Amino acid sequence: MRKILPLLIPLLVMAQSYLVSNIPLPKTYVMDLDPYECDERCLYELLDNEMIFSFMAHAKQRLQNKELNEARIINASILNIGHTNASGSFQVALLLPYKKIGKYASSITNTVFAYLMTKNTPFEMKSYKIEDEQIETIQDTLNKIQNDGIKYVIAPLTQKGVNNLLALDPSLNIYFSTTNKSNVETDSPYFTFGGIDYNAQSDILLQEAITPLVIFSDTSPTGKKLALYQEKNFLYPKKLNTETSAFSDTDELPFENEDQNITEKKVFKYFISARTTNLENYLSENEDIIGGSFFINTPIIKSGMIMSQITLYDLNATNILSTQINYNPLLLSMTQYRDRKDMIIANSITQNDNFLTEVNALIGNDILYDWINYSTIIGVDYFYSQLTGEARVYNLPIEESQVHYDIELLQPLRTKFVKYSPQLKKTKD
Repeated sequence: MRKILPLLIPLLVMAQSYLVSNIPLPKTYVMDLDPYECDERCLYELLDNEMIFSFMAHAKQRLQNKELNEARIINASILNIGHTNASGSFQVALLLPYKKIGKYASSITNTVFAYLMTKNTPFEMKSYKIEDEQIETIQDTLNKIQNDGIKYVIAPLTQKGVNNLLALDPSLNIYFSTTNKSNVETDSPYFTFGGIDYNAQSDILLQEAITPLVIFSDTSPTGKKLALYQEKNFLYPKKLNTETSAFSDTDELPFENEDQNITEKKVFKYFISARTTNLENYLSENEDIIGGSFFINTPIIKSGMIMSQITLYDLNATNILSTQINYNPLLLSMTQYRDRKDMIIANSITQNDNFLTEVNALIGNDILYDWINYSTIIGVDYFYSQLTGEARVYNLPIEESQVHYDIELLQPLRTKFVKYSPQLKKTKD
């Protein structure tokens, strides 16, 4: 199937402006004249014999077999095979505070475009760049979107922007790809939230923590809030629902370290500014934190610096814990293995579609490790399914207007991330 993907490159490159000719491309329609059913074995035989149109005649809807379904999507895109869509074209707006989100203004646009290019429905994707997230600016832009007749909006706003938009309470279907619903108060049926739950990730990671817990965070409001949450839930742990935890039914859940008296637990918090590079004052000859668990809530570059100095000052960390922020392949190349060998990372990017991953990669876009792009593609997939009735590619549950992500624990080994298990740590030791 991958041999077909290079054929998409010219199309994707030429379409970078996202301005599509008003002359529609001819559609190919395939009729099923076969009186017999075609099961999975039959579909594989059709592909092996290069009977593509016969295959597509039997594969008009989403297939349960992942490999066959990818073949269906690829051939439908290459051959421009049409299907009936009573709703007409799909229209989506991107509300982009480009000065606030920087490079994500481009990558989110690419994510939505790459997804829609794999569909056989005419689409219009329009970007609305805003200078700031003031309530007046957002109101004016929402008025433009409504005047343009667009009903679906992807809004990767900061927390301030989200709060201002919620105050306006527009009657538009809006997906907030950067915000978790737990951080806001709204009952609007029009809003859906796709932000990852860092608190839930912290809860699972804290099960692996011992005292003293040493927390490093940046000085942002999010960093400070997360550090306080982790401190509270380490000192006063709450039991998790085993049905939603990262552990299987056969795993032992060390919920509360019940043999450890709460008064014996200690937490040390350090808030590191962006300019700080030398942690000697925090780490050198600090016997209080030797052998503890280190929770790092900083971006990847800063995290690498912290981890190297934990090793430098011989703190003998029991483990190093991190949420989604450090699930990044750059971690494997910019840190030494000895610095990260005891690291455990929580990850919620657990559903992947090979075809969409490769199409995004062709235009230099990452949905495999970048959670904001991943959240965005879940949002546009959700909206597209609502309009067309097609099954969602990413079938994560959406309950009470929030996407619910699975959480898995990973370890960064020498060349890749693998699922964490205490047995693996014992093997390494």
